[in-house]
Amino acid sequence: MEESEIQRRLEALRTEHRDLDAAIEALRLTGVADQLQIARLKKRKLRLRDEISQLEDHLIPDIIA
Repeated sequence: MEESEIQRRLEALRTEHRDLDAAIEALRLTGVADQLQIARLKKRKLRLRDEISQLEDHLIPDIIA
C-alpha cells in the first residue's frame, strides 16, 4: 500500500471507530440496551483499533537508538 492509500484507510477506520463509539453510547442511554449487541460493537471497535495501530506503525519507521 502507498502512504496516501494508508492515510485514506486510516481516516475511514477512525471515522468508523468514532461512529461505533456513538452507537454504543446511544444504546447504553436508551435504557433497554441489548448487551449482546453492545458486546459485538465493542469487539468490532477493538478490531478497528488494532488495524489502526498496525497501519500507523507501518507509516512510522522504526528508529533504532
